[in-house]
Amino acid sequence: MQQEFEYIYAVYKAGSFSKAAENLYITQPALSIAVKKIEASIGMSLFDRTSRPLELTEAGKIYISSIEKISALEEDMNSQIQDIQELKAGHLCIGGSHYINAYILPETMTEYSKLYPGIKIELVEASSAVLAEMLKERLIDLTFSCRGDIVENFAHYPAFHDHIILAVSPEILNLPCSLSAGDVIAGKHLSPECPAISHEAMNELEYILLSEGNNLHDRAEAIFLTAGIKPKIKLEISQLATSYYLARSKFGAAFVSDRMITADEKNLNFYKIDSPVTERLFYAVLPRREYTSKTVRAFVSTFSRINN
Repeated sequence: MQQEFEYIYAVYKAGSFSKAAENLYITQPALSIAVKKIEASIGMSLFDRTSRPLELTEAGKIYISSIEKISALEEDMNSQIQDIQELKAGHLCIGGSHYINAYILPETMTEYSKLYPGIKIELVEASSAVLAEMLKERLIDLTFSCRGDIVENFAHYPAFHDHIILAVSPEILNLPCSLSAGDVIAGKHLSPECPAISHEAMNELEYILLSEGNNLHDRAEAIFLTAGIKPKIKLEISQLATSYYLARSKFGAAFVSDRMITADEKNLNFYKIDSPVTERLFYAVLPRREYTSKTVRAFVSTFSRINN
């Protein structure tokens, strides 16, 4: 990126000249002079200096939009040049929730690093909303999401399905329709013949729910609404893995993904839930761009081969 673009973009991102100068390792007067020269050359101000933080003028919005387009083209060009090396070197930044990073990606990452040892992999963990913003700004190369409002704004490809089941300690609830970890791994809960837990039984439980804004929170609310259940919510937390381990400790019932279950699980019973929202389709989500690098395409291909 040209230096003048770098200066303008740094001020835009920081919202002030002082913070931008600090980030650029130059003095504030030097940065102010440089920006004023740019504004003089185009005959218009790019920033409204009366607002705090700084806001873009209409000309500034056009300028920033152009910078972002030029930056994207430079990234695409660099990706294409790197691809000539046939994946012998490069960088891949993947974003995911704790569930994705801990339970879905490890096998793919291990296989990918064996196939392409020259590719440096970076793993970022954050919420879906934060990851979507990072993808928009191209701070990450791809993520995974089942949220329609996120998926529709980016390039996306079907990646994997999971199914929500109810996890409860047998000391809290032990019904004939319960499933063992082995049953879940064998896919018994996916059979139409597998009985689901009754709404009456669900109504008696205390629940550990994920906090509002999480996809699984919304699906749990949909399950309760359809079943006519007024849930007894004992705790709301942000991490799916935490709710799983609290359920193991007999704290309450938790909605979990069937992809989290391991064969050595002995402390929980699992129950199929009679609801269409228990099936989730996750997509590999990428920035909209003219060119997708071989590094990213190879990862998506490796993921698809392992998970389908």
